[in-house]
Amino acid sequence: MKDGRTHLAHKAEHAVDLETGAIVGITVQGADEGDTTTIQVTLPEAAEQLETVAVVTDTVTVIEAVVADKGYHSRTTVHDLQTLEIRTYISEPDRGPQSWIGQEAERDAVYANRRRIRGDHGKRLLRKRGELLERPCAHLYETGGLRRLHVRGHENVLKRLLVHAGAFNLGLWMRTFFGIGTPRSLQGRLAAFVAVLNTWWWSFRYEVIGLIDNYIHHRAGSTRRGNAFVASD
Repeated sequence: MKDGRTHLAHKAEHAVDLETGAIVGITVQGADEGDTTTIQVTLPEAAEQLETVAVVTDTVTVIEAVVADKGYHSRTTVHDLQTLEIRTYISEPDRGPQSWIGQEAERDAVYANRRRIRGDHGKRLLRKRGELLERPCAHLYETGGLRRLHVRGHENVLKRLLVHAGAFNLGLWMRTFFGIGTPRSLQGRLAAFVAVLNTWWWSFRYEVIGLIDNYIHHRAGSTRRGNAFVASD
């Protein structure tokens, strides 16, 4: 645009595991496509990635529930997920009275989703979604600087996103095994280690100097006592 702004060209969408916080699926689609349309691509991508992991780890992992914000809510989306035996916890926007003539199945799916999100379990899942889904977004787009890319095409943008998402998942793995998952946390741990090492060194130095001083004073006292004894004799 003439004032330097640019229209959004790409829309990145993530699927995050709410148990581990890992990114299990990521897609890049047109920025003019709605959430109810893009989820039809992202969700199968996440399921495919989970199947790939299951082959390597010999564990069966399936999508049991979908937790999303109100942008993904539609009677068709909720009904389709219910048909796939996937529970939905999708926030429902305030649409007012609706007509369900000839759409009894969609109505039942929407009412079931509404009942679940109003329960305690549904509220916990929605809070957890806000915690675990916004974190990778901050890492990728704010800290990682992916708000603006200098590459062309969805394919190249997806390559860049996959590299960053892989680094994010690697950080989760490192934090699980070593307690350190980012360079910033490593820097903090390193500074703390240097501070502890410095404190230990000065304590050791003072202790050694004290022992040396005590030894010197002890030797000097023994010499003075010996000379006095000889003179007395």
